[in-house]
Amino acid sequence: MSKHVAEIVTFKLADGVSPEKFVSLSQASEAFVRSQPGFLHRQLSCGEDGHWTDYVIWKDMETAHRVAAEFHKQDFCADLMKAIAPDSAKMRHEEVLWDMAA
Repeated sequence: MSKHVAEIVTFKLADGVSPEKFVSLSQASEAFVRSQPGFLHRQLSCGEDGHWTDYVIWKDMETAHRVAAEFHKQDFCADLMKAIAPDSAKMRHEEVLWDMAA
């Protein structure tokens, strides 16, 4: 059985982009992400230091890589990428080894 995969993207916002604007831009990707077979969970957070994390759980590594490649081809992506500070984004995929929920 394959393990679930966390896609973790960390970044800072570009100058002049408000948190509210970025959340709105992120929400524009919701229909695409939800429609992908293997999507399990997503959350977006921001720390007091201004670093953001977009955290997505996929059913397996193959799905995570496939969707990541397709994400950048979507109409909403250009505006979303412009809202992220240049050279601040880092994406990684990790196997989920343990999970706990309420």
